Amino acid sequence: MKSYIIRIELEESNPLIWRRVVMPAGATFNRLHDIIQNVTNFQSGYPSSGYHLFEFDLTDENKIITNDEEIYLEHQHYKKNKAMYEERLQPMPPEMLQFEEPHQERLKREVRKPTGLKVDDYLEKYKEIRYAYDFGDDWHFIVKLESIVDDYYFGFPRTNGA
Repeated sequence: MKSYIIRIELEESNPLIWRRVVMPAGATFNRLHDIIQNVTNFQSGYPSSGYHLFEFDLTDENKIITNDEEIYLEHQHYKKNKAMYEERLQPMPPEMLQFEEPHQERLKREVRKPTGLKVDDYLEKYKEIRYAYDFGDDWHFIVKLESIVDDYYFGFPRTNGA
């Protein structure tokens, strides 16, 4: 079975905190979230889904993959009402524009839910995926593709180093 050896690194940790995991191909972003949660001892992965919000930032694809329903719905609203958002900027004072313009730039990015989108293409193409968890405490991780294995025996992920 095809699988990926990934390295999950906690950004700005000193000493560096990392985990190496063998993950079967075909995993969704939601499954990758569960893997990260389990190997880091956080409490939002399976079976405790929904404990905190998370997102995968695919900047090169202009996409955000998130479990944040509010951001998803706001993006859907933006797509249907672009003219209204542009009109909002016209009478806005400069001190407000500094907040509204970045907000609207973020709304332009495609927002997808993590349950139906597989990581394979993105991981193989970009070799790294940024992951943010718990927007209050703001944990940031980098998921790095180290290698691809064609003959992985197990159908589930396994920790392979720390």
